[in-house]
Amino acid sequence: MNSIVAIVGRPNVGKSTLFNRLVQRREAIVDSVSGVTRDRHYGKSDWNGKEFSVIDTGGYTIGSDDVFEEEIRKQVKLAIEEADLIVFVVNVEDGITPMDAEVAKLLRKVKKPIFTVVNKVDNAMREPDAVEFYNLGLGEYFTIASINGSGTGDLLDALAEKMPEPEQTIEQELPRFAVVGRPNAGKSSFINALIGKDRNIVTNIAGTTRDSIDTKYNRFGFDFNLVDTAGIRKKSKVKEDLEFYSVMRAVRTIEYSDVIILIVDATRGFEGQDQNIFWLAEKNRKGVVILINKWDLVEKETNTMRDFEAMVRKQIEPFTDVPIVFISVLTKQRIFKAIETAVEVFEKRKKKIPTSKLNDVMLEIIKNYPPPATKGKFVKIKYCMQLPTETPQFAFFCNLPQYVRDSYRRFLENKLREIYDFSGSPITIYFRQK
Repeated sequence: MNSIVAIVGRPNVGKSTLFNRLVQRREAIVDSVSGVTRDRHYGKSDWNGKEFSVIDTGGYTIGSDDVFEEEIRKQVKLAIEEADLIVFVVNVEDGITPMDAEVAKLLRKVKKPIFTVVNKVDNAMREPDAVEFYNLGLGEYFTIASINGSGTGDLLDALAEKMPEPEQTIEQELPRFAVVGRPNAGKSSFINALIGKDRNIVTNIAGTTRDSIDTKYNRFGFDFNLVDTAGIRKKSKVKEDLEFYSVMRAVRTIEYSDVIILIVDATRGFEGQDQNIFWLAEKNRKGVVILINKWDLVEKETNTMRDFEAMVRKQIEPFTDVPIVFISVLTKQRIFKAIETAVEVFEKRKKKIPTSKLNDVMLEIIKNYPPPATKGKFVKIKYCMQLPTETPQFAFFCNLPQYVRDSYRRFLENKLREIYDFSGSPITIYFRQK
């Protein structure tokens, strides 16, 4: 499993700059999709052949200093609980502050690898100043300047050394469908309704499921694992804390599933946390099905369903080609339709299109609607192919890839979706030099 690295520390020590440094290696490639910057505190990276997720606890605190202290304490505790490795950032310019000492006190009790990072050591004169951080009682430290990246290589080497060796990917036995959503949206009830027995204890108190549970399930002659992650639960009433917690917990489950079944509470609408989970799934290139639960409780008028669906699609732009199914777990309305849809999305995500057929169809479209000229340069696309990746990714070979606009990328994506029906599956398009 990929390790999770959490970056902790008080405000303004450079956590976010370090986060950007750690993830930019891959981020530029992974996120060539517009609209994924909505969740800036979670990224993926790799170093020395080891992939890992990075979580920046910094972006979540807002409030005055006294609120800050409480929030930071919460976040550090959260990181300690959820992450595999912890990077504790301090700032050489300020020396050890009371807040740093407080965080160090929490970290000294932890059995996980902790890396103290002294930031803003951007010249040799500042190296001796870093010595005082031995007093934190956390052993060796790393000196870096995250603004220009000096020292981050050594830190990454040390982090990678503590991560488990990447497992040889064994052909995955069964597809995994993760049931995710905010607390109390009806995740456990949905699984119970499908399985027909109360295996998960369902109460109407938000957050009664502690960790994700796998259930083997067979339907329509198709075997798969259902993963219940009611782990996306409230830790407290503080909004930032809740958002952060939901992201931390969802990361693991989403990374190791094939299709994400996002359950939304119809009586509450499609909220920020639902969006966060959606973007997390999209960023990890997972298949997605959105289920609008508790539809039996909504006052209906002629266009209620159509309007609700339009509202959700507006919120998830530009990736709007996602199946949305209206269900009621209580009355079992359309719950099998929901699973059938998830199976279809799984199949679409694996779909492979023969290169010759793809070229016949797409080159004709490109001939009729060529990319618009930029700065007097004309882009000529000569050839295209689907890449041998787990999820649908396509390469279009052309003379000037740098001049292809985002709008044209979307145009090609929409054509691929229209012709080959990739509903629910993210598509990635690369333009490469022929």
